[in-house]
Amino acid sequence: MAGPTDAAQPSRHPVARAEAALVRHYRRLARLAYLALPADRDRHSRVLAAHAAVQRALPSRWTRRADPTDSVDDDPVYDELRHRVLLAALRPHPAHRLLTPRAWGLRLFTPHGDEEDAELDRALARLDAPARVAFALRAVEGLAPERVAEVLRRAGVERPADAIGSVAGLRADPDLPAFDPCAVRVQPTDLLRRRRTVTAALAVAALGLTTTAAVFGGGSGATPPSRPLIAAPAGSVADPAKLVRVPADQWQHTARLDFTAWPARGDRRDDAALLGRALAAWTHPDARTRVEPGADATPPVTTPSLLFAGTVDGTAVVVLYDGPHLARYTDGSGGGLDVARADDSDVTTAGAVVLRRQGTSARYLLAPWVDTAETRRIDQPDTPARALEHPDGVTAAAPTGTLADCQGATVLQLRSSPVVAEKHAFLLADVGGLVPAHLTYSPPPTQAVPARAPREATGPDALVAWAHGGCAVPDGTPGVKELELWVFAVQALPQNAGTAAWMCLRADRWNGEGSAATAVLLPSARGPQRTGGGRGRACSHFDQDTVGSTWWRSPQGTGFLLAAGSRRVTRLTAKGPDWTADRPTPDHTLAVERPAPATTQVEAVLDNGAHITPPH
Repeated sequence: MAGPTDAAQPSRHPVARAEAALVRHYRRLARLAYLALPADRDRHSRVLAAHAAVQRALPSRWTRRADPTDSVDDDPVYDELRHRVLLAALRPHPAHRLLTPRAWGLRLFTPHGDEEDAELDRALARLDAPARVAFALRAVEGLAPERVAEVLRRAGVERPADAIGSVAGLRADPDLPAFDPCAVRVQPTDLLRRRRTVTAALAVAALGLTTTAAVFGGGSGATPPSRPLIAAPAGSVADPAKLVRVPADQWQHTARLDFTAWPARGDRRDDAALLGRALAAWTHPDARTRVEPGADATPPVTTPSLLFAGTVDGTAVVVLYDGPHLARYTDGSGGGLDVARADDSDVTTAGAVVLRRQGTSARYLLAPWVDTAETRRIDQPDTPARALEHPDGVTAAAPTGTLADCQGATVLQLRSSPVVAEKHAFLLADVGGLVPAHLTYSPPPTQAVPARAPREATGPDALVAWAHGGCAVPDGTPGVKELELWVFAVQALPQNAGTAAWMCLRADRWNGEGSAATAVLLPSARGPQRTGGGRGRACSHFDQDTVGSTWWRSPQGTGFLLAAGSRRVTRLTAKGPDWTADRPTPDHTLAVERPAPATTQVEAVLDNGAHITPPH
């Protein structure tokens, strides 16, 4: 006769049994932790934190009684391990960061995903901990909503339904390699230094390493021997001779086009004294250190790469990069250090860095893959772009301006080398920080063409849209990574008064936060009229349904309430103090004659029956 199953049979060695379960399910637990942990940190720190959360799930004494009736899943031991991992994500302890495994001399990265993966990462960064846990349980475990709710309630979440509902629209693909902390790429931080000295090898022998991530790296449950990682000797981060210098043609031989592929440029890249002052400013921040929102003044933990050291308009400037951050050092009494987030950049967002500002102009250092550079006024779409000289990647002074002030900001129009992509041009707009923001555009929907991802804002329609609606951007401050303009509806106005273009403008920041604003562009208007907005994921890839409304007076003097929704809107309802308009909207728009503006509530019904209101 068959005996009890292992899951139901108490073990004489509970810790050993729990350890066996942890090894067997290590990759699964690590993926849960990676998705559930805060996404506002760089990938290296997040990978290590995920492994730490799983390894801390196994205590020195295992007092959990394996009772199948108290388990959400069939295996109560795994259920308890998962519970401990999720608690670490829901209620992180400050001391846990100090106990995180260390990987000295190396940076660990999950595989670089596509744009959808990047958008998912930004969406996770905007969620609270219970919502991230709900998404992780759905994506990794494939649990139904009611099972997810049970796990959340057991972990102490008071309103699990809210957490589950907030991630209902996210892509829960069980195969997410960009979110697997056991499938990492390893990049050395100080390769050139290790070629010159054996000090690091001696440091390894003395230290030994604390991380055991490699032990559980495979999905088969095998335990390969751990390999020590190389530790950087104390003081090497601040040594100018140890700065990483990428070969000039590195960008032509790598599939990773970001700041890691930038070579060292500038006429003072061998000036040890200047480089020493720049490194000292970064490793010892002081009152002259300026930190952009989303970044921090923490000294680099790895040897930085040198991107530039030269004289710009009579002032020495140094640009350094350590993976999570860019740092620009300006020499002299009026200088100092500027630090900005720069992780997870790409061929466009790593297209330029501001070297120096003077008044309303700036000089940029362009990416090595930029073939041609031009400037253009954002409010003059029909005016040809002007060539911008950029010997050795350093541009001449270019006018800037602020998109949000509607005064006609000047943007960069850059074209990539054919080695990178054929006929690839893109726009970058100065937002007052170290890195300009990438501009994208999504055209109005059509019945014949399904919704598509944002495209470069360099075509005629995109330039016209940005010219007329660009100053409604919700955020144009330092730390903004990308600005998107999406024309979500075009409305034929009553009394043959022309058309109105309804737009949603989105700003995504380097730290994963974002904001959106809806606006309408009416005939004869000097600029766009904002109709709503707020922070969150509105108008992003994960929330593509929106609606807006405004009051408008026609040239004949008649007042109308106008409303419009995105492509999935099938019905619009507007309610005033003493009236209601509720009707199907095959063209996704509504116009109701109203003599004067009044407090109005607008609601849209989607093709799946869901109800939405304007963002606020």
